[in-house]
Amino acid sequence: MLAISTVLVAALAVTALVIVSPQGRSAASSPKATTTTTTVKIYVPNPVQPILRPAQPGEGRWAVRDTWHAGEPLVATTFLRTSPSATAYVSWIRSRATQLGLYLGYKGPGSTNLNRGPELVPYSGRGRLLATFNSGFYESDSTEGFYTHGTLYFPMVNNHATLVAYGDGRYDVINWTAGRRPPPGVVIARQNLHMLVNNGAPASGVNVGSNWGITLHGVPNVWRTGVGVDKRGDLIYVAASSQTAASLAQIFIHLGCVRAMQLDINPEWPIFVTYGSPGAGNPTLDVPNPNQVRSRFLYTSTKDFFAVYVRQYGKSEAPW
Repeated sequence: MLAISTVLVAALAVTALVIVSPQGRSAASSPKATTTTTTVKIYVPNPVQPILRPAQPGEGRWAVRDTWHAGEPLVATTFLRTSPSATAYVSWIRSRATQLGLYLGYKGPGSTNLNRGPELVPYSGRGRLLATFNSGFYESDSTEGFYTHGTLYFPMVNNHATLVAYGDGRYDVINWTAGRRPPPGVVIARQNLHMLVNNGAPASGVNVGSNWGITLHGVPNVWRTGVGVDKRGDLIYVAASSQTAASLAQIFIHLGCVRAMQLDINPEWPIFVTYGSPGAGNPTLDVPNPNQVRSRFLYTSTKDFFAVYVRQYGKSEAPW
C-alpha cells in the first residue's frame, strides 16, 4: 500500500493583516486604528470519498508532493481501494501553474527519422521538475497521433482520445476532430484509443474489452492507467490494479472527471514519480510498481513519457 507522507491537505489559507489609519495620521498615533483580516484561500481538491468502508489511514486524503516549491500546491497524491485486493493510485496536477512536457523514448512511441529529442528529462528542466508519468501505446499496437516540441512525429487521427496542452497553459482530454495536424495554440497532443469518459459518463464502447488493448495472459482485469480532467481543467492521473476499461472509467467519474482517456496498461508500465527537492532530487514512486524504478526518466527511457514542471510564464514550450 502506498505510504501517504508529507502534508495531508483539506484546505489551505494565507492570512494578511492590514493596518488602516485615518488620513493624515500614523497608525501609531491614531486612537482608532482598524485591523482588518483578509483570508485568501488556496484551492486544493476536496478529500475523495472512499469506495470501501472503513477507510484506511490517509485513504482519499491528498498529500502535497511539491512541499519544496514556494507557493500554491501543484501536485498531490492519494489512493483508493476499489476492492479488497485492488488499489487505485491517484495524482492531481494543477493546470496553468504547471507546464507539461512530452518526450519520446528511444523506442516509443515508434520508429521515426525525425530527431527524437533527449529521450529523458532534459537537464535544463530538472530544477523545476515536479513529476513524471507513463504515456500510451506503441504505434505498432495502435496507430495514434503524437505531437510535441513543434514536431508532428505521427499524424493525428480523428475521433481518438487526446491529451492536449495549449500554449496558454490549459490542459484537456478531448475527442480529436481537427485533422492530421494540430492547429496553432496546441503545444502537445498525445492520442491513445478512444474516449473513456465523456461529459462525466462512460463513453460508448467502454464495456467492449477488445477495444482497450491486448492484456497480459488475456485476462480482462489488469493494471491500467489513464488521465482525465476535472471541472476546473486540472489533470487527474490514475494507475489502478485489476481493472477493466469500464471499471477504470468509473474511477475517473468517482474522482469528478468530466473527460478521461486510457494510457498504458499491463503490469510493466504504470509509473508516477514525484520529486521531493529541486533538481529532480529525492524521487518517489507514487505508484508502488516493482517493475519500475524511481529514477526511470532521469536516464534514457525506452518508451515515451510525460514530465510536469513548475510553469515559466511567457514560455509555451516545455524544456527540450
